[in-house]
Amino acid sequence: MDLKEIQNLIKFVANSGVAEVKLEMDDVKITIRTTLEGNVTETTYVQQMPAQSALPQAAVPQQIAPVVAVVEAPAVENSHYITIKSPIIGTFYRKPSPDKPMFVEVGKTISKGDVLCVIEAMKLFNEIESEVSGKIVKILVDDMSPVEFDQPLFLVDPS
Repeated sequence: MDLKEIQNLIKFVANSGVAEVKLEMDDVKITIRTTLEGNVTETTYVQQMPAQSALPQAAVPQQIAPVVAVVEAPAVENSHYITIKSPIIGTFYRKPSPDKPMFVEVGKTISKGDVLCVIEAMKLFNEIESEVSGKIVKILVDDMSPVEFDQPLFLVDPS
């Protein structure tokens, strides 16, 4: 893959609204990350690797489609809701431990200071507390999923 192809790939990813794309080919591994809202920040890593089996290129569009659908839908139809975003990068957990109940469910009324979830970062479990009162309308992240800084986690109806 030459420099021109990599630049075209970066432009395509930036315009598509996808947060991250990883592409591995015979001897090159490329990771492109962008922010989903506002200004686009491009971070590209190109790494030479020993020869390994290449990922099928058809897998990339299949991975992109669900991410775009999940991110765009809440922004358009839920403009009067408050979005609670991740303050850190880590792994999102909806319950304090596997044998405990979920912190919150859709439809639950929450108050300021209630724990909504836990985000594990570098082996530390950080409780994420609500800064608003209202009713949980939608949970935007699956349990045990990686989350990025400023990624939407919950939609809350403040009324």
